Amino acid sequence: MPGNFAELIVGLLLLIWGADRLVYGAAATARNLGVAPLLIGLTIVAFATSAPEVLISIIAAIRGETDLAVGTAIGSNIANIGLVLGSVALIRPIEMTSATLRREMPALLAVTLLTVALFLDSYLSRVDGLVLLTGLFIVMIWLTRLGFRSSASDPITAEYEAEIPHHVSTRVAIFWLVIGLAALLVGAELLVDAAIEIAHALGVTELVIGIILVALATSLPELAVSMVSALKGEYGLALGTIVGSNIFNLLAVIGIAAVIEPAKLHPSVLSLHIFVLVAFTLVLFAMTYDYDGKGRISRLEGAALLIAFLAYDAYVIAQNV
Repeated sequence: MPGNFAELIVGLLLLIWGADRLVYGAAATARNLGVAPLLIGLTIVAFATSAPEVLISIIAAIRGETDLAVGTAIGSNIANIGLVLGSVALIRPIEMTSATLRREMPALLAVTLLTVALFLDSYLSRVDGLVLLTGLFIVMIWLTRLGFRSSASDPITAEYEAEIPHHVSTRVAIFWLVIGLAALLVGAELLVDAAIEIAHALGVTELVIGIILVALATSLPELAVSMVSALKGEYGLALGTIVGSNIFNLLAVIGIAAVIEPAKLHPSVLSLHIFVLVAFTLVLFAMTYDYDGKGRISRLEGAALLIAFLAYDAYVIAQNV
């Protein structure tokens, strides 16, 4: 068991570092190709942020552990809202000032409800996977059009402009993109190995390990990015990172796993986990909805999100360990 946890930590460190290098390289390459910063943020950065979960999904599905991929996607989305946004809002309330993000929020809700609809028969088929990947393609096109249509005065545009690397040659950018991807592949392999062994040692399902352990590990980069962004006053970037990551987690992570290895869903997915995800998503939508011209997540709401996340994880651990 100590060896498994050491392997898990090494895999996690490689995932965090690899994701950072992948985002850096991909964003710099796109800028050099003349892609607008807002478009880079909405598509390339959002997808690259979900790269650890995607690679874990591919490796887990190839090994026949679809439950690990599903647990990682669901758990990561819950952690992104409850742990990441809750912690960030507790330190500094998150202002919803971006019109672009207001348009993204209904998309996240729609993607979440689509996932629930596909889960209702308790089986994740290749057709379900293709539906989700088709949804990913549609969302990418929609985000691209949204990026072109969004106003240059939208606060999130300046935030992406400030964060996307400047003055990086294409050769250097591609180098870091490749290195980041390689680190992600090795890190994902180590993390999946460790997660499966830990699950067997503890006598729990891969689903639970995915929801609790792997999801928490893969949410740490989002926590770091969102904390730094919020402290800089870049509220749109902090919230946009989470919204984009959650959309791609459901469509890409679960979609790819289903296409590679269709599987029957664990009963607890429908009886508990997916409904907790829907609840967190609905609460986030309600908190950020512009009822009075001041969409925001206050410190009190952040504390409520964090407490709800900790209570959920504690309940899952108590029921399974």
